[in-house]
Amino acid sequence: MLSTLWDNRRVRNTALQVLLFAAFAGLLYWLWSNTATNLAARGIRVGFDYLDRQANFPISESVLPYDPSDTFGWAYVVGVANTAAISLIAIVASTIAGLLIALVRLSRNPLASNMAAIFVGGVRNMPLIVQLLFWYALATTLLPAPRLAFNPLPGVYLSLRGLYLPSLSLGSQGDMFIAVVVLVLIGAAILRRGLPVALRSSISWGAVAAIIVAAITLLEPTFSVPKLEGFNFVGGLRLSPEFAALMLGLVIYTAVFISEVIRGGIEAVSRGQWEAGRALGLPERQTMFRIIIPQALRIIIPPMTSQYLSTVKNTTLALAVGYPELGLVVGTVINQTGQAIESISILLAVFLTISIAVSIFMNWYNAHVALVTR
Repeated sequence: MLSTLWDNRRVRNTALQVLLFAAFAGLLYWLWSNTATNLAARGIRVGFDYLDRQANFPISESVLPYDPSDTFGWAYVVGVANTAAISLIAIVASTIAGLLIALVRLSRNPLASNMAAIFVGGVRNMPLIVQLLFWYALATTLLPAPRLAFNPLPGVYLSLRGLYLPSLSLGSQGDMFIAVVVLVLIGAAILRRGLPVALRSSISWGAVAAIIVAAITLLEPTFSVPKLEGFNFVGGLRLSPEFAALMLGLVIYTAVFISEVIRGGIEAVSRGQWEAGRALGLPERQTMFRIIIPQALRIIIPPMTSQYLSTVKNTTLALAVGYPELGLVVGTVINQTGQAIESISILLAVFLTISIAVSIFMNWYNAHVALVTR
């Protein structure tokens, strides 16, 4: 019977995969137990019980509320939120900028196309950390003091202390409003599936009405405009020089790589598709966005996934300009506690989880736009 099972190719492959996974898990367990034993013999504590202790260090910027009296565990959560936020912003902004750069490179204007090519070549061949330090130096040395801040628009100020913008606060029920909006949108998307067009429209307008009612019921919006008091601005929304330098460097660096991916995908589409669009009387813009780019997505998505994963990993360079993402928080925790192995393990697990999540989403989208042949 065993020989019969072994002759089955699927059973044999599954058994080999299980054995390989068991060997890998055993290796990891041996490494962990051996390290823990050696550290314990030297009087070095091992474990994650330090996560419940008070952190006693500040985090200059955070998406989530944080206080030095919070625990090391919450400091990690704040670092993960910062990393996720800058990753999402950088991916979205660099995708939009990359599309624009690609379209300029493909334009028939030789001056614009050649300037874009020079820009792409220059940025691609310069290390990211050098660009981050360049933008950080500009933000912290060339901008004026708060009293002489640039005021390009009403309520917008740019100085050495950062960029100050008007802000809108959603009040004490803001989190509940966001939850209601998410639930309404998910419910509307589920209900719309498989329904006639007329009913879909009714559900869409019903979702809009529900969101408006929730906004009127739950929100107490307050508008804040920054103003100069003493030596600095108060009120409004502040974007620090560290955040601005990180975003500029990361978005520009990623955008030029994405632009080449998009340009290659567009050029891979047959020229006959352009001729078909012109034969239908479509202008160049509609031909590009309605015919060419939908077909180019099948070529663009796989390499774009690699660029998105690289963007997530490049966020660790934020520590070069002092922005408190997860890597900087982990380094601070290691200095405070000496729990290097545990902290690095958390760092690796977080980035592995984020990378897998990005890969799963992009693979799903790639399957969604793939050409189906039967």
